[in-house]
This record gives sequence, C-alpha cells and structure tokens, in this order.
Amino acid sequence: MQDDRLFPYGHARDADWREALFRALEMAGPRVRGGTLGFLYVTDSFESDLPDILSAVREQTGVPHWTGCVGAGICATAQEYLDEPALAFMVTDFPETEFHLFAGMDPYRTGKSGPTGAGRPPYFAIVHGDSQTPDLPDLVRDFAGKMGSGFITGGICSSRTDGAQLVDEVVHGGLSGVTFSENIAVATRLTQGCSPIGPTHHINEARNNVIFRLDDRPALDVFNDETSDILSRDLQLAAGFIFVAMPVKNDDRGDYMVRTLVGIDIERKLLAIGEYAEAGQSLMFCKRDSGTAREDLERMLSDIGRLADGRRIRGGLYFTCVWRGQNLFGPDSAELRMIRDGLGDFPLVGFFANAEISHDKIYGYTGVLTLFLDAPAS
Repeated sequence: MQDDRLFPYGHARDADWREALFRALEMAGPRVRGGTLGFLYVTDSFESDLPDILSAVREQTGVPHWTGCVGAGICATAQEYLDEPALAFMVTDFPETEFHLFAGMDPYRTGKSGPTGAGRPPYFAIVHGDSQTPDLPDLVRDFAGKMGSGFITGGICSSRTDGAQLVDEVVHGGLSGVTFSENIAVATRLTQGCSPIGPTHHINEARNNVIFRLDDRPALDVFNDETSDILSRDLQLAAGFIFVAMPVKNDDRGDYMVRTLVGIDIERKLLAIGEYAEAGQSLMFCKRDSGTAREDLERMLSDIGRLADGRRIRGGLYFTCVWRGQNLFGPDSAELRMIRDGLGDFPLVGFFANAEISHDKIYGYTGVLTLFLDAPAS
C-alpha cells in the first residue's frame, strides 16, 4: 500500500511530450491533484515545448505553482534519462505561506508568489541558474547570505539550447527557484566526484587563471611530482583524469571546489586552471575515477541518513554533474540506484547540471542531494 505521506511523482520517456506526460501522470496517481508546489524537469529535447508542458501539467494536476529547469539529462528514483526526450515531476503539499517563488538578477526582491512564512525571512532555497549570467558565483553567495540558514542548493542548467528555467512561467537568466520558511524540514549533503592525490599547496604567484609558482617552485614541477610525466605532456589525457581542487576556507569538513585543468606550458612550467587564482590561495591536485566517486557517495548517503534521524523522507531533489551518471558510475542508472539502495525507495527528481550549488558556492563534478522530511515530533 502506498504511503500517503510520500509526495506524488512521475517520470517517463517518449518522443511526444504529451505521451510522456500522460505516463508520468498515471504513475503519480490521483493524489497529484490538490498539491501546492511542483518541481518539473525536462530534457532539452522538450525545451521548445516547455510552455505547453507547463500549461498541460498545471491543468491536469490543479497545482498552481511550479519551478524547475531544462537539462541535458534528468533524474528520477533509481532512473536517469540522458540524451533522450523525457520529463519528471514531483508535487508537494506545503502551505502556500511557507514558500516563495523567485527569479531574476535580484532574486531576493523578485517574487512570483506570496511572502515566505507570512513575511518572515526565508530559511532555505532550491535554486536553478543560468551559466551565461555575469558574476554568477557572487549572485549565489549573496543570495545564500540572505537565507536564515545561509544555505541554498541547486544546479546550473545544462541545456544545449537556451537553458530555460521555470517559475510559474518560462524564464531565462539569473537565478530562479523557491525559498522555504524554517517550518519546512530539509536535510542536504554534497558528494564529491574527485579525490585529492597529494597535499595542499600554496600559490606564490598567479595571474588571472594562470599559476606560475606553487610552494616556491615552478607550478608544473609540483604537478609532475604528483602525477606523471605522461600526464603532464598529454593535456588530453590529463584533462579527463586530473583536476584542481580549491579548498573552501574556514570549512571544518575539508570541503573543496573542483576545477578543470585547461592548459600546460611546458617551456615556462605554467598551469592554467578553470578558475581565477591569486597568490595566497591554497590548491590541491585531485583525480576523478569511479571507485572514489562511489566511496564518497556512500559516505554522503550515510551522513544524510544520520541527519534524517529516523524521520520519513517524503521526497527528494538530486542535482548531479553531467560528467557523473553513466560517465562515472556506469550504465543502468547506477548512481541513482545507489541513492535508492542507501536511503530507500522514496520519490526523487532532479537533473544533470553544468555545475552544482551547495551552501553558498558553485561546485563541479559533484552531486547535491536535498531531502524533504516529516516535521520533527513536537
């Protein structure tokens, strides 16, 4: 018998979005009607159809408020859809006074629904972002700082076309999504897809994204010590395996942001990375492989399970890098099946992102899981 406290959800693939939506609605069942807030994710095969999909799902469910976005792939419980036409949605029953939809370059001041918690400051947010937005890391950090928890989670649209977002209508640019009051119980954690392969280094000299010296030595010499001559002379090989990790300041969990290695100058012994760098920063080299990614996902699932503390998971959202999924975990939706096997069979939707958002930063090669829980017993 289905647990009525779980959020109704559905997902399906089909070349015709109408058929995909019909199948997803059948899966969700009659409880889908009467909800207040829905999360909707579609693959970019359906991007041009998104206004019609939104209109149809609103009419079929009666749910007034929707948020979501387009991705190169989307997620559901134990199922990933990559490079194929598909959609997934989940409907919640939160009181409309406990959430607030937003969009734009000044998301804190832009609302699509009523004030969170009858005018109280928002506590937490789910966000979707546009990679073409100027100063996006600053926008994410500033917006997170306006939350009572200082925490937001989400992802950057990965569409190969326009990167549409959804907040009761189709929008583009900036950030969009939904804030929640402190009365909505959530738990969230991040899992890395890369692991450090050596100690933390000190940047002595850098300009823009080019690093000249590490630990008072030429940057390439330090890189060679931790990798190999073959990798350092073959950027194509290094680019898919070796990355740079920038430790997060004042973080007692040892968190770090992974960035790509974009260039090597053998003659001048320089490294170029996919991030602004300056003297005084710290840096690590790291590797991306299936074994370490699986180990860290298992660690994350254990951590978030402890956070849930025995409370029922009503539904969840998962934002994972486009380079994870079958590229890192193997075929047959292995990454999504690990989440189900670790936490149970609960409603889950999300998408494969160009970058992931957790706390107040933009990450790469990570997975961000957010769970909606039963409220604590009073």
